[in-house]
Amino acid sequence: MTQPVYPPLPFQPSAPDSPGWPMPASVPPGMRMELRRARLLDSRESEFDNWMAMLHERYDECVATLGRELMAVEATFLNQEADGSWWMYHFQLLGEASSGLIPDNPLDQAHLEYGMKTKHRGWEELQPRFFLCPPAVRAAVEEAAAPRD
Repeated sequence: MTQPVYPPLPFQPSAPDSPGWPMPASVPPGMRMELRRARLLDSRESEFDNWMAMLHERYDECVATLGRELMAVEATFLNQEADGSWWMYHFQLLGEASSGLIPDNPLDQAHLEYGMKTKHRGWEELQPRFFLCPPAVRAAVEEAAAPRD
């Protein structure tokens, strides 16, 4: 039996200046919950693996950047879609005042370089609908995403 052939999934990134989706009432005030996806460039799956290995090897450096980025949580996933294409998904909880990645250090410069040689430019933004966590975790997430004085 042969596998069905699926048409290629289109990649339609949001405009770079897009304000993003409105937050559901369950997201703490002053925060954003984002799930984004980007299609990997053809035959770049091993480069994606190298990128994630670099981040794992430099984990402590990654953690050190979170505070100034007002980043509470980040997680990255890889998925092969039915059409055979590879997509990375990135989840983050961050403060609304976050400027995102600040490439003024060697780690974040390497992070950006891997992105440019591994994935198509831009992100598709998935629409957030609900956020749930225990009160202690919620308090920690709010604190991590709060602007610093």
